[in-house]
Amino acid sequence: MTRRTTWTAQLLVVLFGALALKLHYSTASPDQLRWILAPTTVLVELLSGISFKFESYAGYMSSDHTFLIAASCAGVNFLITAFLLLTLRRLWTERGQLIAWNFIPGTALLAYLATIVANTVRICVALRLRELPLGNSWLEPNQLHRGEGIFIYFGFLLLLFMLTEKQSARFWDQFRRSLFPVLIYYATTFGIPLANGAYRQGREFWEYSLFVFLIPLLLIVPLAALNSSCLKDNSVKMWRRRLKRGRNKNGIDASSASARTNRIQSRRYFLRFRAEP
Repeated sequence: MTRRTTWTAQLLVVLFGALALKLHYSTASPDQLRWILAPTTVLVELLSGISFKFESYAGYMSSDHTFLIAASCAGVNFLITAFLLLTLRRLWTERGQLIAWNFIPGTALLAYLATIVANTVRICVALRLRELPLGNSWLEPNQLHRGEGIFIYFGFLLLLFMLTEKQSARFWDQFRRSLFPVLIYYATTFGIPLANGAYRQGREFWEYSLFVFLIPLLLIVPLAALNSSCLKDNSVKMWRRRLKRGRNKNGIDASSASARTNRIQSRRYFLRFRAEP
């Protein structure tokens, strides 16, 4: 197979794999999603101190029966988005090279582990939020829960992108690169629901779309600025260390040369003094 044929085949495998997982998730019950719900629940129990018990066709119910980790909490949409982000980015940046096929299962494993961590954080935060008094909040509980989920999921998606992508110390370069995860996130959260006819839900869908559209944009600007600032500080510190090492080295050489010059001049003055009548 040529490089172009291999690249095209890999792209098709990635896209069909993501589509197959989405189709499975759309009809899967909590029993069929235990491969991702179970490890998430274990971490939630460790961090929150709340015990959960699995109930068939419902999910993991808390011991006080006030919180349910259901199929909608599985985070499969985040898993699909993270998988597409990592695979499509590599296929695009290395499109002129021959990429080994094992990068696809390796990326899938990385996206799966990131999903479990992001899911755990989201559920733990949701458990804390339900304890807060929301009487004076301008957001309804379901809106707050939706916004919290989008904020955490996209935040982890952006963090995953930054950890696997070469960063730039220039703000606008960093901002342009950060648009790639935004586009992938929009494609999976807007494109797929629109294709499924979710817009027919009316106000609820457009309210959800507003959250999805605004929160990523509010995140990438400060994160891009913070990341570029940190990289600039690190580069400045690195150059300062190099200059300091160079000065110390040159200082040692200069002092030794200066001492040697003084000794030679002293000798010359002494010999001249002895030679004068």
